[in-house]
Amino acid sequence: MMPEEGAEAPDFSLPDGSGKTVSLKDFKGKKAVIYFYPKDDTPGCTTEACDFRDNLARIRKTGAEVVGVSADPVKSHAKFAGKYGLPFPLLSDEEGAMLKAYGVWQKKSFMGRTYMGIVRSTFILDEQGVIVKVFPTVKVPGHVDEVLEVLTK
Repeated sequence: MMPEEGAEAPDFSLPDGSGKTVSLKDFKGKKAVIYFYPKDDTPGCTTEACDFRDNLARIRKTGAEVVGVSADPVKSHAKFAGKYGLPFPLLSDEEGAMLKAYGVWQKKSFMGRTYMGIVRSTFILDEQGVIVKVFPTVKVPGHVDEVLEVLTK
């Protein structure tokens, strides 16, 4: 189950594409946009990451930082971020602890096949680490605008 709006965000501490550890406490005093995506360098995930990149100045103007999370390894994140000039951390959760804590590791189906995977989701946290908005099944087109609408309220 995904944590609900008004709940404290589950703690995390994971490596980013450069191998640096990023933790929830690093965002204390700032708003955070944590987006979960299925796989580096795939069409939908690339579009979403580039949308966040292209709107990062607008997001930061609201006092928020962006972080992406998937189960891909650190090396994959480094390559993906380098290829597209992504200026925010991409966290590697190969063990799936954060994915499970945020409830985004779910049963999915594609072409009659069921499997476990990441459901594209976004969480917006306030300066104290409380979840103020959950987007449980993100559609990429227009999503960053939805995020900005919440951040500018």
